[in-house]
Formats: sequence, C-alpha cells, structure tokens
Amino acid sequence: MLICLGSALLMDLSLQIGIVDGGDRIGDPARIAAQIVSGIGFIGAGTIMQARGAVVGLTTAATIWVVAAIGMTVGAGHYVEAGIAAAIVATVLSGLGSVEHKLLRARRVVSGTIRARPDTPFEEIDSVFASSGIRVTSKEVYDHPDDRTFEVKLVGPARQYDVVTAVLMRRSDVLNVQFD
Repeated sequence: MLICLGSALLMDLSLQIGIVDGGDRIGDPARIAAQIVSGIGFIGAGTIMQARGAVVGLTTAATIWVVAAIGMTVGAGHYVEAGIAAAIVATVLSGLGSVEHKLLRARRVVSGTIRARPDTPFEEIDSVFASSGIRVTSKEVYDHPDDRTFEVKLVGPARQYDVVTAVLMRRSDVLNVQFD
C-alpha cells in the first residue's frame, strides 16, 4: 500500500510541478514517472533470489512493480483504469496461489545426480527420499577415487525436491546435489 501511495503522490507531483500561473506546462511531466518505474524496478530486482537452481521472488517483484503502476495511474487521475488493474491483480494473485499449490502437489519424475564421499551407502540417502515421499525408481552408482556418484530417477511431489536438496546438502558426506 505504501508503494502505491508513494507512486500516486509522485505522479500527481509530476503532473502538477511544471504548471505555471497561466496553465502552461514547463518541462517534462514524465521525468518523475520514469524515475518511479526504474526505482521500483530496482527494488523489485532485489526481491528476486536464486538458490540451488530455483528462482524465488518473481511474483513479489512483479507485484511491487504493478502496484507502483496502479499508484501512478491514480496519481494521474485515471481512477477507473486503476480500479480495473487492481481488480485484475487481486484476481491473478488469489487465483495463482491455488494453481501453484496444485502444481507443487503434482507428482514429478526427475533425474538427479548426487555426489558423495567415497563409500557413502545409498541406503542413508534413500531414507531421506523416502521420508519426503519421493520414491527412487532407478539408480546407478559410480565409484571414483575422490567421490561416489549416484545417478537416480525419482518420482514424488514437486515441492519436495527443494526440501530433499536442502536436507542432503546439510549432510557432511554429501558434496553436491543436482536435479533436472
């Protein structure tokens, strides 16, 4: 709400600041608006994070940016357009939440590679998968002088792969985890 209010105030200021006594406009009223767009884009970019192959924060960044645009629209006096945009944003955000929840519960088949210290037993790694509801459908074990590599095919809920990655990476015997 603060981003929207700030954008509305700055847009109104941008439109009013260049008007002189006779109603003539001096300067470019779009300068402040352009700075709002780039400044909010910078803030939004700060909310986007990448960790272990997953990108998070895109919806937050997009929401910050569109809320600023709604504020600019209100500040410019286009209330109907701002209201319609706000309704669309609310609908999209509430609707996408349930779609995302369903997609994350869906079962996915994934290939993965786990690098571990030599002589790491697969049973310990398999127990991590099993406790997260992920089933190993096939595995290959490759022993190298510096590590043991497990290539696996897995089936399980999509949201659990990030959880499993985090749990495995906390283990001292696991060097790397990668899922395709």
